[in-house]
Amino acid sequence: MDVWIYFTLLAATMQAVRTAGQKQLSGKLNSMATTGVRYFFALPFAWAYLWWMLDFRQVVVPELNNDFLQYALIACVMQIWGTACLVAAFRYRNFAVATSLAKTEAIQVAIVGALVFGATLSGLGWFSVVIGVVGVFLVSKVRFNLRDILADSQGLIGMGYGLAAGLGLAITTLLIRESSLALNTDLMVSAAVTLVFMITVQSLISLIYVYLQDKSQLSLMLKHWRLCLFVGITSVLGSIGWFTGASYQNAAYVKALGQVEFFITLALTYRVFKETITVKEYLGMFLIVLSVVILLLWS
Repeated sequence: MDVWIYFTLLAATMQAVRTAGQKQLSGKLNSMATTGVRYFFALPFAWAYLWWMLDFRQVVVPELNNDFLQYALIACVMQIWGTACLVAAFRYRNFAVATSLAKTEAIQVAIVGALVFGATLSGLGWFSVVIGVVGVFLVSKVRFNLRDILADSQGLIGMGYGLAAGLGLAITTLLIRESSLALNTDLMVSAAVTLVFMITVQSLISLIYVYLQDKSQLSLMLKHWRLCLFVGITSVLGSIGWFTGASYQNAAYVKALGQVEFFITLALTYRVFKETITVKEYLGMFLIVLSVVILLLWS
């Protein structure tokens, strides 16, 4: 099995676990502080991982050339922008539809990658991405009533924010791959360097913003340090998976496989709460699994 598959499955699993931690944390911190925690508390572990990887792979720190800096800095901004659009979607009616549209990230990665970066997919590759996205919509239990949405200006704005969030995160993934490849070194190391660079920049941006917005949030982070540490560790493990997977493989394939996160989340939810799974949700899970099977065996 290719190395990118292992790392992508690690990323999807850790993202599902991290989300559960962030949901608990969101009741104790404001939205920006909760977002910042994934960077602040992940930073020391990201640096430790980089230095270990340099020693393990016997590679020196690569030069941060202009291409890398350009791609990585834009990726930092696009990830923050995508997250901000997602948060903004909550303010509008039909926010469930808006946030579900953010999950079109996988297909937006495929489209933008093909148009801008020449990262083309095979016919089966496109089919895999599309049915995976459809499966995610079915699992998320969102009802799309187009007539009601078009008649509601607030709903249209919310949809716009949802699609913008998916686009921002899609571009981030594509730029992470370009940043890593621009270093022209061992892919494990280049992924780690890209990860550390972005988390460092994002930690500084988030820290400044939280301090200026409400500095009391910083003391609350220390008060709830155990939960913050949990979010930080799961976040860095997930990021290691995403960054490494995207360095080795077309970003669209990585995001398509990464949709198993929703399958994992749903399975955990029903395991814990003993809820009944509907026929529609079974169909959604089947499509996600089928998408992954096509991706791994025939794309």
